[in-house]
Amino acid sequence: MTDALNLDHLRQWIGRSAEASDIVTAQLVKGLRATLFQDIGDPKPGDAAPWTTHWCLAQPVFPMSQLGPDGHPTRGGFLPPVPLPRRMWAGGEIEFLEPLRVGDESTRTSRISDVTMKTGSTGVLCFVSVEHTITTPRGVAIRERQDIVYRDMGSAAPASPPKAPPPPVARHRETHVSDPVLLFRYSALTFNGHRIHYDRDYVTKVEGYPGLIFHGPLQAGLIIEFAAKLHGDSAPKKFSYRGVQPLFEGGEFSINANETSAGMELWIANAEGQPTMKGTAVW
Repeated sequence: MTDALNLDHLRQWIGRSAEASDIVTAQLVKGLRATLFQDIGDPKPGDAAPWTTHWCLAQPVFPMSQLGPDGHPTRGGFLPPVPLPRRMWAGGEIEFLEPLRVGDESTRTSRISDVTMKTGSTGVLCFVSVEHTITTPRGVAIRERQDIVYRDMGSAAPASPPKAPPPPVARHRETHVSDPVLLFRYSALTFNGHRIHYDRDYVTKVEGYPGLIFHGPLQAGLIIEFAAKLHGDSAPKKFSYRGVQPLFEGGEFSINANETSAGMELWIANAEGQPTMKGTAVW
């Protein structure tokens, strides 16, 4: 599989762009609030939506005949056709300018900004960086860079990764349980057909993981909302994050935060206390 990876060919996708629009509805806001462990309330036109509502908007829709074995659309189109079967969010950076609001028509303009390759402990990795700008009739609301990583099927992270040093003691901490219903709800809200989040037979027997995998965007969304809650319901001006290791279904996980001189360091930790995603926020 990796022999077919032609980086020069894939880098021809750099500069490609796409645009899509959608409406922020009250029903979407209610569903996302519920999934982010927030008070559902009764959102009215003009009310602020959760900070990462844009990840639920204008998602690509393909017929069933154009989906690959992992539930994602077949390769090619806007994203480059990376010939590695595993695809996950590696991290990114978000700049929040203002919240999306119920009733907003938002437009997302996306551009492939980079395609790189490196060899890690799990084999060959291909990273695709995508820049997004989300606008409303009031102007730019969000600027973002998403880093997507592709890897070979034979390079799954081990079920029990080497034990990392213990994370710092968190001054602020929330705990929840990662169950299949939570993962299903987020997949539905984002129209995400990736089978690693809801098909246990597929994720364990085909991809070799020990259980359903918690969405990277859902982890990031929980961290951002936690940071905002600790900062007077104000989202950070800039939030940078990266995945550390998969978070699996079935156990307790925690959202953690400590103040720093520049803002906050935040992380999600699994039931063993090991970080699965880390982020920094500045206001």
